Amino acid sequence: MQTDQGQTPVGNEGEKEGKPEPSQAKKKKDVKKEILSWILTLGSAVVIALLIRTFLFEPIRVDGQSMCDTLQNNEIMFVTKPEYLLGEPQRGDVVICKYPGRTENFVKRLMGVPGDTIEVRDNVVYRNGEALDEPYLTPDRNNDGFSMDPMMLGDDEYFVMGDNRDNSHDSRNYYGYGKPATLTRSQIIGHVQFVVFPFDKIRGIE
Repeated sequence: MQTDQGQTPVGNEGEKEGKPEPSQAKKKKDVKKEILSWILTLGSAVVIALLIRTFLFEPIRVDGQSMCDTLQNNEIMFVTKPEYLLGEPQRGDVVICKYPGRTENFVKRLMGVPGDTIEVRDNVVYRNGEALDEPYLTPDRNNDGFSMDPMMLGDDEYFVMGDNRDNSHDSRNYYGYGKPATLTRSQIIGHVQFVVFPFDKIRGIE
């Protein structure tokens, strides 16, 4: 009888040791739930950020001198998108665009929209036969004597130029390939509204 009584508690103790305590199991479950919650939160944040950048606004850094002196190299622009998703770009807008065969963003000024005729005579831009007043240009950056025959824009053709006319690959020269060319509407993706950095250079862009 002593032997039977001695064996019974040994077996029971072994079974108790093999099962995790309820509190330990709950802790493991809570850790898994917390990890899953973090993953879902991070995933949601990434999706929201992508949606904001695609459909609402995006900060973009200026890379290069082609828009001097309106925009300086390394300044950060605040670029909005809803107006181009719901409406059309307007003449004179400073826009973010994509060039044919290129993946990076470019910033230029929209000079002509479908139906316009663009011509350049000795650095003076004519739209539909009228010379444009361009107070944003710096004379020393627009004096290379460039001329271009009249070019009428078709149904889905947009003409862009950099404000630094002497140092800009744009619609006048097919982005460096030596002949005029245009952008399509789908290649114009954002409207530059402000410079937001450096902080002492914050200003609106027109």
